[in-house]
Amino acid sequence: QVQVVESGGGLVQPGGSLRLSCAASGTIFSINAMGWYRQAPGKQRELVALITSGGSTNYADSVKGRFTISKDNAKNTVYLQMSSLKPEDTAVYYCHVRVTASGNYWGQGTQVTVSS
Repeated sequence: QVQVVESGGGLVQPGGSLRLSCAASGTIFSINAMGWYRQAPGKQRELVALITSGGSTNYADSVKGRFTISKDNAKNTVYLQMSSLKPEDTAVYYCHVRVTASGNYWGQGTQVTVSS
């Protein structure tokens, strides 16, 4: 079994920054990819950023140049540094982990609210 726990959400003013963290624990041989998704009220969940085991990254067009995804392999942890935040970034952010020979796991989500 694998547990995924996010942290770092909160309320921030437009133009501000936040850093999200996500740690995976449990029976993990290796991780194929880790990523962040978000879901705003009334909208579908969408990919924000993804990082593979090899370090390749992929970003949604709406966050390119503002968000940076990174990882610490030793800690099975992925980070999302968010800068120049906009009100439209407001959503619940979910961490996703793809574990080799195990499956896909999701965190409970952390709320990010961008408002003045």
